[in-house]
Amino acid sequence: MDTLVTILQTISDIVWGPFLLIPLLLVTGFYLTIRIRGTQFTKLWGSLYLALIVRRDPDSEGDISHFQALMTALAATVGTGNIVGVATAIAAGGPGALFWMWMTGLVGMATKYAEALLSVKYRTRDSRGEQCGGPMYYISRGVKQTWIGKPLGALFAIFAAIAAFGIGNMVQSHSICDAVHEAFGVSTWITGAVVATLAAGVILFGIKGIGRFTGFFVPLMILLYCGCMVVLLILNIDEVPGALQLIFESAFSGTAAVGGFTGAALRQAIRFGVARGIFSNESGLGSAGIAAAAAQTKEPVRQAMVSMTQTFIDTIVVCTFTGVTIVATGAWNSGLDGAPLTQAAFKAGLPGEWGPWIIAVSLSMFAFSTILGWCYYGEKSAEYLFGERVIIPYRILFVIATFAASFGTIDLIWKLADVTNGLMALPNLVGLLLLSGVVAKETKTYFAKKKTTI
Repeated sequence: MDTLVTILQTISDIVWGPFLLIPLLLVTGFYLTIRIRGTQFTKLWGSLYLALIVRRDPDSEGDISHFQALMTALAATVGTGNIVGVATAIAAGGPGALFWMWMTGLVGMATKYAEALLSVKYRTRDSRGEQCGGPMYYISRGVKQTWIGKPLGALFAIFAAIAAFGIGNMVQSHSICDAVHEAFGVSTWITGAVVATLAAGVILFGIKGIGRFTGFFVPLMILLYCGCMVVLLILNIDEVPGALQLIFESAFSGTAAVGGFTGAALRQAIRFGVARGIFSNESGLGSAGIAAAAAQTKEPVRQAMVSMTQTFIDTIVVCTFTGVTIVATGAWNSGLDGAPLTQAAFKAGLPGEWGPWIIAVSLSMFAFSTILGWCYYGEKSAEYLFGERVIIPYRILFVIATFAASFGTIDLIWKLADVTNGLMALPNLVGLLLLSGVVAKETKTYFAKKKTTI
């Protein structure tokens, strides 16, 4: 077992290292930003209005509304990365890592835009009348060289179907069980049984059930978490300007909590800021395109605009609140890492013992929503490979895995999730680059025709 973990760690270090996936993600984001002429910046407010106010495109084909598709995607991305990932980035790279998370999010919006546009454009229907889309479809159907497109589409589906059990399920369920046990003393198997039962009550109803639930649950959990941080920052308002100044200065000079010379600290800030930013918003993994394909819309560009706000909300809003809280309270220099670091920030910034409880509840809510979103991603990937007969067995197995995660450690599952997550991104990024001309053409045609921001 230890040997297998070591092998997976070695593969993960290569895939997520500085010479493969991270530069490819950034280059793809920059390139798509140029091809769509910075649409993620020029159309941002119109996109937020479309996503949060208009919410739906009536009388259009699709299974769920714009808003529900966005919330399903947010359910999968607003998770442990927003609490644990931000803390890890700052602990390893200093306050400046948050700035590089922002940069990753801004170019990642273009990637997310392209994924959603292509997912809607190349989606199809199954025999039940449900929409099917995502990287496996737009790569296999959109890339003209079928000898390239079909194998890449199949590879994405294989890795996504496996990754859903890791990063989208067992890792999340285990995090909930641990958080509840530490905060309230509840046995992990009891929490695991409750989480599995609640998950079953949602995912067994498919995307419409997931869409209805996340449409209510996800905005609530984000508002509660960010609301608590607003209170914390108001109570520590005198420290906020200095925290923001430190974040910007450290982004270019390097100030790592662990010390070291400036050059090394700067590299750490960039490396961990970019890596954790990608981990949090999943731009480039292609997973969110699967939810986008289910949206009720006539125009691929409209859903693309809605979907790119997912990265904005996840990274520019939620991660910013977490990061500024950690820096403003001074917890970033405590020597802690991960969830304990965020808990320390809340404990330092709020009166009484509210801090650890808030993190335990928030982490549980975020992780549970991630389980719901990734179940849909996984089942659609499995459906692409094996047909509709696999959907119900996949959902049942997914629920069982949710409960099984409450027992013991999951080092192997975590390493496998890292590897499969990275490997599903590679065919997706190749597909995005090959289909960037389609993205650019669709974007130009839509806005020339509409002559409007939405």
